[in-house]
Amino acid sequence: PKEPSGSLSTDSIKIKKEVANAFMKRQKRSSLYERYFEYYKNPMEQMHERCENYPPCDYLSDQIGFSLAYNRFFG
Repeated sequence: PKEPSGSLSTDSIKIKKEVANAFMKRQKRSSLYERYFEYYKNPMEQMHERCENYPPCDYLSDQIGFSLAYNRFFG
């Protein structure tokens, strides 16, 4: 059913719950091990973020490498 403006009405877009469940699959829960690593970052990733958030370190890491830049400012 089209509206006078030429667009479809919202009733024609809706689908039944049973039909939606046929192609929308819910993700299974991950294991405890996977959930742990979603919440806690490893130390190297924390170091990268610390350097990226400090503009002089971020700029220098592009020039001479991450480890040297990080050690210069935070090491």
